[in-house]
Amino acid sequence: MAAIARFGTRVVPEIQDIIKDCRSRKQLVQGPDIEAFEHEFAAFLGSGHVRTCSTEYGRMALYFILKALQLPEGSEIIVPALTFWVVPEITRVAGLKPVFVDIDPATFTMLPAAAERAITPNTRAILPTHLYGMACDMDPILDLARRHNLKVVEDCAHSLGAEYKGRMVGTLGDASFFSFQAFKPLNTYGGGLAWTRDAEVAKRVAEFADAETWPSEERVEKILWEGKWQHTFIRPKVFTFSLFPVWYAASFTDSKPEQRLWENVRSLDPLPAHYRGRYSNVQAAIGRAGLRRLPEFIDRTRRHARMLDSVLDGVPGIAVPKTPADRTHVYYQYCCYVPDTETIVKRCIRRGVDVAPMHVDVCTQMDLFNAKASMPGAERAATAVQVPVYESLSDQEIDRVARLVRAEVERLKVARTTVTAAAG
Repeated sequence: MAAIARFGTRVVPEIQDIIKDCRSRKQLVQGPDIEAFEHEFAAFLGSGHVRTCSTEYGRMALYFILKALQLPEGSEIIVPALTFWVVPEITRVAGLKPVFVDIDPATFTMLPAAAERAITPNTRAILPTHLYGMACDMDPILDLARRHNLKVVEDCAHSLGAEYKGRMVGTLGDASFFSFQAFKPLNTYGGGLAWTRDAEVAKRVAEFADAETWPSEERVEKILWEGKWQHTFIRPKVFTFSLFPVWYAASFTDSKPEQRLWENVRSLDPLPAHYRGRYSNVQAAIGRAGLRRLPEFIDRTRRHARMLDSVLDGVPGIAVPKTPADRTHVYYQYCCYVPDTETIVKRCIRRGVDVAPMHVDVCTQMDLFNAKASMPGAERAATAVQVPVYESLSDQEIDRVARLVRAEVERLKVARTTVTAAAG
């Protein structure tokens, strides 16, 4: 059987026609789709002001937002300890000091009580991350912000389409940012978008975005080419013969080849040159098509999550992701706890399913931030595994994934029982 990758990319069926049309109109770089995409995205969210940002990275939207808020230099911003290291590093590049707080290991999101304990006279903002596709518990965070006169900037890189008490994530605080990189809920082969509540802040964000230079047509073509091959290489029939043999061989060692796919951890000050550049028209055209199909993508992914739940929930040793009644989950990732994470990951890979440990970071354990602190929730969450759930898999493939994870956990339990009995 074909091997199944941990990630899938959301690619609309008509993408090649969209690209061909933009080429024929000579509108790969500049064109009317950018403004149209921004208008349609704002309508999808239902409120506020939006602005596309960056050719390649949604993190630039965060940078523009923080600069546009005009917070005093050196102000503290509260950030979850479990997040992609780039997020707190961008806050530092913007002149702020990230202060890390613990998360709830059941929801993988910021603990409001931990955020409250971290507030000092120098705190100016809170940056909750809606991790893995589910909203944070936002009402207590927003209440904190009101009581202490703090700004709230939502990290929605994983969570486009998720809701909290019937409200769309990204519209709850003062500002928010979204990422459109290949594996994100909306894939435009890179780039991102800023949402702001206040019109004056939105104007300043737009000024920062407009100050960037347009990418060359060659750069845009390269992004499209890389996106196409990225999508191709992780399709099961191709993944089996591309990356999977490396993953398989590594399962017999302590090496972690997937780390070579992620950005090197380092200071981002000054911002790297490839971070710069305006969002292109062809990306916006792809985004418009993806936005129309987003509800369909989310529905299919949620069905896959329910299929995984039906096989895995209740199995001793497995804790499946639980969604509180006041929130919805879009399952950017399906994260569950299993016994002996490393063993289960290796065994699943050897049987053709790329179950993986989490790739976000416990930032308090990183030398980059020199913020040594005990964060038991984040440290517990880092032991969870990512199980393939994306909508481009067939129901049969999802069933295979679920039954393999269950079988390996049960097999591990039997082996441990046998060893214990023999020792006794």
